[in-house]
Amino acid sequence: MRESRDVFHLAVPVYDLDETVNFYVTKLGCKLARRYADRVTLDFFGDQLVCHLSTAPAFQTPISQLEMYPRHFGVTFRESADFDALHQLCQQRDVPFFSEVSTRFEGMVEVHRTFVICDPSSNLLEFKHYADSRMMY
Repeated sequence: MRESRDVFHLAVPVYDLDETVNFYVTKLGCKLARRYADRVTLDFFGDQLVCHLSTAPAFQTPISQLEMYPRHFGVTFRESADFDALHQLCQQRDVPFFSEVSTRFEGMVEVHRTFVICDPSSNLLEFKHYADSRMMY
């Protein structure tokens, strides 16, 4: 069973490692753990994100042509202040937004705020905060 000391691992395709490091480390504040010629490994808010170099042009889709489903990833924050701080940081650092903060499931127990950003390789990242933390899963 996973314990809090364990780390979730996700691998995504990217087409430029320098842009990837700039986005995740410089703009989002993630920690660069390792860099190789074909990938970078990041501490992505406490979990492991590996960005593998790909030459497939599909990963250079303009933001206006992207679709949220079926594939995106991100973080669900337990604290509203952490959600707000990341949103403000993204605004200050001119991170490209796929969608600004919105509220989903208004009037229901699973009500939450969400925003979605786009990395340089057209990977979509969603960040959430649920009013009731029991709804995080």
